[in-house]
Amino acid sequence: MFYEPKDGHGLPHNPFNAIVTPRPIGWISTRDSDGRDNLAPYSFFNAVAYVPPQVMFASTSAKEDRDGTKDSVAVIRETGVFCVNIVEYAMRDVMNVSSAGFPAGTDEFVEAGIEKAEAKTVNCPYVAAAPAALECRLTEIVKLPGEANFTVFGEVTGVHMRDDCLRDGIFDVTTYQPLTRLGYRDYAKISELFSLKRPDD
Repeated sequence: MFYEPKDGHGLPHNPFNAIVTPRPIGWISTRDSDGRDNLAPYSFFNAVAYVPPQVMFASTSAKEDRDGTKDSVAVIRETGVFCVNIVEYAMRDVMNVSSAGFPAGTDEFVEAGIEKAEAKTVNCPYVAAAPAALECRLTEIVKLPGEANFTVFGEVTGVHMRDDCLRDGIFDVTTYQPLTRLGYRDYAKISELFSLKRPDD
């Protein structure tokens, strides 16, 4: 099968996000200038550079009570900071609760019963029990083609790692089993690893 997206795919559901998988989930936490906290998952998320460490996430829809985007992007535009919380398999249900389209100003930490902690380098909360959390300062918001498509880039200014996830000096993802996003309504967890040496190692 071949299709051009401009012409449609002719299938019951869009296959695009099932093709580009698995995707890590960036659970983005923010605090607006009025001190209201927000937490929302984004599956268009990844690390993009080592030095300095940088990450990105993309928001692809809008809410009626935000100016052409969603809460996370609107608050980051205002404050210039955010945290990325890594989602473990055990947190799948509370992560899903936080994905609901609550009105602007709603604290998803409270709605989902998630304990928060205070970041050290930015004025922002993070998920206290997350396997890892990245404190970030905004570097750039890029408007992409499409009505509500924005990519947010941030420099990582602080890194939290849960102690039980460190084994022999390595951050071991099998200790918490990262939740990954697949297509449609599907997810997966990472529980097994294998290694490959590069030819020039």
